[in-house]
Amino acid sequence: MKKIILLLTLAFSAFLAQAQTATLKAGDTAPDFKLKNVDNKEVSFASFPKAKGYIVVFTCNTCPYAVGYEQRIIDLDKKFKPQGYPVIAINPNDPEASKADTFDKMQDLAKEKKYPFPYLLDPGQKITDEYGAKRTPHIFIVSKTAKGNVVEYVGAIDNDPEGTKADKVKYAEDVIAALKSNQKPAVTQTKEIGCTVKRKAKA
Repeated sequence: MKKIILLLTLAFSAFLAQAQTATLKAGDTAPDFKLKNVDNKEVSFASFPKAKGYIVVFTCNTCPYAVGYEQRIIDLDKKFKPQGYPVIAINPNDPEASKADTFDKMQDLAKEKKYPFPYLLDPGQKITDEYGAKRTPHIFIVSKTAKGNVVEYVGAIDNDPEGTKADKVKYAEDVIAALKSNQKPAVTQTKEIGCTVKRKAKA
């Protein structure tokens, strides 16, 4: 009987964890945040008053996929920030579960790679859970509207994690091109590609 109760408790806990981390979808309100950047200043959506929207990327120091997409994330910011769509990067990994994702290590990486965008710490993975980010990288493209910040696209940056396809589908760029033309994106969700978010083991 005790084993059955234990199994039911574990199953219910897993269900609650899944429910709490449901991934946002197109049309949902994008939660705002106020998180510490690698320069020790707090960053939120309000830090970009002239923005038309935002490219929110959950990424990290350690995942091979995140490393592989690093230059593409930098290129997205360089191309689209002047057009009103800056990149905001958030590290979703718990630093106790992933020792190379501490704030100090984030600062080192941002300095080494000359990140032109904020790279934010998410203590307790609160914002990670509010967005339902599952992998690194996991991208959320957001529009600033009269009704608030609205999610327009969720998923992968493109369909080329290896970086070898000459004819890759550039999901993120296509979405922003549509938004700039005052059109709804043809694709609003794709399967995220990357490593799972690292979480501290439950006591």
